[in-house]
This record gives sequence, C-alpha cells and structure tokens, in this order.
Amino acid sequence: MTNKLKAVILDFDGTIGDTRSLIVRTMQQTIGELGLPARTDDECAAMIGLPLKQTFTDLIPMSDAEGDLCAAVYRRIFAVNNKPGAVPMFPGVADTIRRLHAEGMLVTIASSRLRPSLTAFVGEMGLDEYIPYILSVSDVEHAKPAPDMVLKTLADNGLRPEEAIVVGDTVFDIRMAHSAGVAAVGVTYGNGTRADLEAERAEWVIDDFRELSLIV
Repeated sequence: MTNKLKAVILDFDGTIGDTRSLIVRTMQQTIGELGLPARTDDECAAMIGLPLKQTFTDLIPMSDAEGDLCAAVYRRIFAVNNKPGAVPMFPGVADTIRRLHAEGMLVTIASSRLRPSLTAFVGEMGLDEYIPYILSVSDVEHAKPAPDMVLKTLADNGLRPEEAIVVGDTVFDIRMAHSAGVAAVGVTYGNGTRADLEAERAEWVIDDFRELSLIV
C-alpha cells in the first residue's frame, strides 16, 4: 500500500462483529413466526450485508408489504435475542483498530445496519473513541452495494478515492468499494467465501483481521 492511504472504511457484520448466529437465528424465528417457506441457515447468512427488508425479499419471493412485515417482526425478535455479549468481536479486531487510530489513520464504519444498533454495538465493544465517523444504512439514499456510503465518507472527510480502502466480508462490500473507485479488502472469516471475494476482484483477500497490518 502506498503512503497516500489515510482512511479505512470498515463493514461491521462479519468484519468487526461476529453477528452471524444472532442474525440467522432471528431470521429463522421470523420466517417461522410468519409461516414463510423454510430456508437453510446458509441461505439466510448469504443475505447478511443487505438492508434488512431486502434480506427477506431477496431470500423468499414476497410482496413489498410482506417485506415490511418481515423487517418489523425481525426487529422485535432481535431486540429480545440481542442480549449483552451476544456479538463478540473477531480475533485481533480491537487491537488492530487501536493501532490504526494511534498511527493517525481515520477508521470509519459503513454498515447496512440501522444506526441505533450499530452505535450500541460499537459502544459496547469499547471502539467508539477509535471510530469517530460511522455511517448506517439510514444515512444514505442507496444501500450497499451502491457506492453511496463510500462516496459520502470520502466527501465528508475530504478524501480522494485513492486515500481510502474498504474492508468487508461480502461481495456487497467489494462492489460498493469498486463502484466508488476505492480498493477493497475481503475477509474470509465472515459471511463470504474466498472464492466469491476473489471472483469479485477484491484487491486483497485475508483470513484474519490482523493481516491488515500487511496492507495498511
């Protein structure tokens, strides 16, 4: 990486926080409560990274109104399931973020999660002082994989595309980055696969968050 890099834009679910089991369990309970066609855990997990309503409308054929109902039921069940400590950080995340911050790197988040739960997770993990800029899906017009969150991050912080990288676990993160003209790092420990990330032409694919030290 060149010394032009000034910012790292991080996904949250599957990149910082290990939310897979919590999300999939809540999706399955939503599907069961509403009597929707069954889907496997892997099929549910493949939707992680999209806006909440779209995770259901892409997963199961349904009307727009049914998608809204799924999102509402999911949020109700999630509030019950999301007990303190339900979402651990992946290994090496906290130390690496603190190191980047100490070295003067701007660390930000661009997430398809709504702001209340996103900021709550960041605060619970003790990362808020190291991540001064956070964008949620509600802060932009178009969600991932559209480039809006990356473009807004660049504009709000006076950055050029070559001065930032995006780090995420799904093809939606890679597409978002590339649509904004920004290089991308795919992580294999989340909800995506190495094959999918490489097929999406992520500039780097890593198996451990600590490997960012070899890039940044």
